[in-house]
Amino acid sequence: MTARPERWAADAGTRDVARLDIPADALHEREFEIFCRAVVVERSGAAGAWHELSVRVNGALEWTRRVEVAPTDEDSLDLRLRRTVPVGRPLRLVVQSKVHGVQRRALTISAEQEDRQ
Repeated sequence: MTARPERWAADAGTRDVARLDIPADALHEREFEIFCRAVVVERSGAAGAWHELSVRVNGALEWTRRVEVAPTDEDSLDLRLRRTVPVGRPLRLVVQSKVHGVQRRALTISAEQEDRQ
C-alpha cells in the first residue's frame, strides 16, 4: 500500500504572521514543495505604499523581499521552494508580512509532499 502524499496549509487571513509546523516522520525522508503568498490592496491613493514578505525555514531566514504598491492597486508577493526533510526532523515555516500604506488581504503557506518515485 502506497502512502498518500501529505498536504499541509496555514491561513493567517489578515494577520501579519503565518506559521506551519509539519511534524517529523520517524521512517521516511520527505520532499515538500512549499508555496508562500501575501496579498495586499492599496486604497488611500497615496504614493510610497509598500509591502514585504519574509520566509523562515527551521528558524533560518530563507528569503525576503519588499516591493512598492501602485496607488489603488492590488499586489502579491509569492515564493515557491522545495525542501527535503530528513528522517526524524520536523519542518517549521514562518512567513511574516509587513505593510506600509496598504491593507493586508491574505497570508498563506501550503506544503505538498512530492511523490516518491
